[in-house]
Amino acid sequence: MDTLTHALSGALLARATAPKSSAAYSASPDALPLKRRIALGAIAAAFPDIDVVVSGLSPLTYLYHHRGVTHSLVMLAVWTALLAWLCAKLWPRLENKGPPPRAYAGVIAWGIAVHIAGDCITSFGTMVFALLSDWRAVISTTFIIDLWFSGIIIAGLVASWLWRNSHWARWPAVVGLSVLCAYVAFQYVLQQRAVSFGERYAVSAGIRNARVTALPRPVSPFNWMVVVDDGVQFHYALVSLSRRELPPPLAPDAGFMARLGEPYLPLDRAVWLQASRYGSLEQAAVAKEVMAHPQFAFFRWFAMYPVLYRVDSGNPSTCVWFQDLRFFTPGRAAWPFRYGLCRERRDATGEWRAHELLGDNTDSKIPVY
Repeated sequence: MDTLTHALSGALLARATAPKSSAAYSASPDALPLKRRIALGAIAAAFPDIDVVVSGLSPLTYLYHHRGVTHSLVMLAVWTALLAWLCAKLWPRLENKGPPPRAYAGVIAWGIAVHIAGDCITSFGTMVFALLSDWRAVISTTFIIDLWFSGIIIAGLVASWLWRNSHWARWPAVVGLSVLCAYVAFQYVLQQRAVSFGERYAVSAGIRNARVTALPRPVSPFNWMVVVDDGVQFHYALVSLSRRELPPPLAPDAGFMARLGEPYLPLDRAVWLQASRYGSLEQAAVAKEVMAHPQFAFFRWFAMYPVLYRVDSGNPSTCVWFQDLRFFTPGRAAWPFRYGLCRERRDATGEWRAHELLGDNTDSKIPVY
């Protein structure tokens, strides 16, 4: 989930869990002023994305650590205590007085927790037990930037602000949270429909023991990429669960959102494509060598659908590049997280070293073999 949506979700949760009336604030010396509570909820919900700073350390550090220790349920109490202490120290300097750390702890804990939950429902995955395990929780019901998801949050916050002088001021936020949960549940139902479609394809194609999954795609909750893994290659289709007819051809001046939503076809008109793990027969030997190499363990751990991107054979170096099918989004030029191994000699005596393929994100197509 993008950081802005995280911050908005923290603000909405802080408003929904606030005391019911202004009298409740005056009755407790530890109660936070409402504006501060909402601002703190937004800050706390954005906080876990501070791990983006590690991306400047090395090409692989971001892959290893993003959505790791700052997104960990194991570390939730530590981050809560640290941030609550900082808040208690900061605000008295501005006001000459302020609530103790425990007054901030609840809002901060809820904010970080809602961030973790928001990332788990995307397809990138979140290391919720970081420090104890690098396992990634991946539910994949919601695209990383979902305008409907963000819109529900904004509507709840705006309605709460419009009703701010009413006794029912917090209820729009409560309703907004409820609608948000219902929306994600609805997406899960759609995901299961997409998976069922993939399972029917696997049976009709004679693919046994297939692993069938479905990934959300942008613009509409009805847009999905269905992936059938037969152990050798990936069969995938871009489908819309709501369309009954083929979309009209794109106009030359079609906007960005139109281009993003256009490739998704009705189920009865779906086109199944294949992407190979190891490329062509000529590439398979070196591709398998790289995929099994100890230096490439990080990519085997990270990638959900690893497919060969290309092999660069030159003098003096040879590079074998892979990409993850889960980050394929038609209509978007950039394709992140392309990694590979390179060796400085063309013969087998060269030592493989890991690299990230940078400055080559203009090709958004998947090689088909």
